[in-house]
Amino acid sequence: ALEWSGVPEEAAELAVLCQDPDAPSGSFTHWVLAGLQPTATGLAEGEHPAAVEGRNDFGEEGYGGPMPPVGDGPHRYVFRVYASSAPLGLTGAPSAEDLRRALEGKELASGTLVGTYQR
Repeated sequence: ALEWSGVPEEAAELAVLCQDPDAPSGSFTHWVLAGLQPTATGLAEGEHPAAVEGRNDFGEEGYGGPMPPVGDGPHRYVFRVYASSAPLGLTGAPSAEDLRRALEGKELASGTLVGTYQR
């Protein structure tokens, strides 16, 4: 589960980005999610929210779980929740870069949760 609090009252939309900065090829995107209602306080395990799910670096839409190379040591999985001051207008399967561009000048607040995993 992923939970948050303290969303600014003026938030118009929430977005989530999950990336592994320890991937051998550089930062690897596991999830891009935009269009969450600002009243949301979290996501339950396996929940598919009514939102726009972007393309991860597995080449799929939606969440792709942790999968560091065997023997590579622990990887960090950085989940960042963003509150925006205006709708981001993302559709289709946006990338992490699309989300970052849409947030420019609209980011009210953000919070970070970091988990580790190794195989």
